[in-house]
Formats: sequence, C-alpha cells, structure tokens
Amino acid sequence: MPAVVATTAVDMSPLALFWQADIVVKLVMLGLIAASVASWAIILERGRRLSAINAQAKAFEAWFWKADSLDAMYDPAAKASHPSARLFVAGMNEWRRSILNRRAGSGIDREGVRARLTSLMGVATAREIDALGDRLNLLATIGSVAPFVGLFGTVWGIMRSFGAIAASQNTSLGVVAPGIAEALFATALGLFAAIPAVIGYNRLLHGLGRLEARLNAFAEEFHGLLSRQLDAMEG
Repeated sequence: MPAVVATTAVDMSPLALFWQADIVVKLVMLGLIAASVASWAIILERGRRLSAINAQAKAFEAWFWKADSLDAMYDPAAKASHPSARLFVAGMNEWRRSILNRRAGSGIDREGVRARLTSLMGVATAREIDALGDRLNLLATIGSVAPFVGLFGTVWGIMRSFGAIAASQNTSLGVVAPGIAEALFATALGLFAAIPAVIGYNRLLHGLGRLEARLNAFAEEFHGLLSRQLDAMEG
C-alpha cells in the first residue's frame, strides 16, 4: 500500500505572516502600513480641500463680477478664508495704500502702482499654492521610497529563509515557504503604500496646477480692472 504522508497546513494569511516574521521584517511592515495610512490621509484631506476651494473660487468670482463696487466687497472678503478672497484683499490693500493714502497734491505713479499690484498678487498666489502643497512632498517620498523599503524586507526575509534551510538541512516546501511568503508580503506592502501615493501625488499636483492657473487668471482680471480705474483717475 502507498505510504500516507502527513502534512501540516501552514497559515499564509497576512496576519499570520506578520506574526511569524522576525522583528526586522515586522518593523518594515509596520512602517509601510503607517506610510500607507499617512498617504491616504493626505490624499483624502487635500482632495476634499482642493474641491472645496475650487467651488469657493467659482462662487467668489461670480460675486466679484456682479458686485457694485470693489470697496463693498472688501469687508466680506476680508472675513473669508479661501485663496481667491485673500488674493482680492491683498490687491485691495495695495490699491488703497497706493491711491487713497497718497500725499495730498502728489501725482499718481501709474506704472509703479501696476508693478506693485502685479508683484504683490503674484506673491499672494504663490503663498497660497505653497500652503496647499506643503504635504505633497511626503506623498512623493512615500511613492519613491516605499518599494525599496519593501524590497529590504524581502531580502531580509529571504536571508532568514536560507538560514532556516541551512540550520535544518531540509529544503522541503514547509520549511522554505513561510520565510519566502513573509518576504514577498513585505514587497506587497511596499507596493500597497507606493502605488496610491504616486497616483495621489500626480492627481493632487494636477489639481494644484489648475487652481494656480485659476488664481493667476483671476489676478490678471483683477489687475486689469484696477488698471482701467487707474487710467480713469486724474493726477
């Protein structure tokens, strides 16, 4: 009669692979899980924020073109907290300093006023974009580093498997499989952290670029409106 070979089932679930791993691979896995959680938090928070800012910018621009006067918009805009309103307030502050507070009897330096408005609104736009993009570098870092961290865990796990083979003098699948599975699981976690981070980074960067273009377009229109008012002034 053929001999019956007794086999013991090896648990290959992700949780079991984690608990079976040694301390180095466990630290790698925990670090990659934490990186994945951080990247998803940034993606969701920045995605919602960019969506809300675009909606606010659209509403503000519609209000801007329907307003009776720029001065009437100033106080409500000063209380708002979105980039379009802050850009408007920055431009109005420079306008008031240049025009309304000039010395009595002095002429208006039109080119100087235009240059200052252009510079100040450019700085205001750059500041807003920089504030919104301050966490994107973390996504880029996770996307580029996580696969290599996972690869480190893989190499370490395979080295551990070879050590187990050498110690037991047994090359059966039951001896080799757990260590190799742990190693490959570390690679999978590295990709699990990196892929969403790269996709999220590219999507958020694209959204940030569109918002910057929108703010620049609004700044140009606002600057053109102030420039026309400046041409209509005497002095």
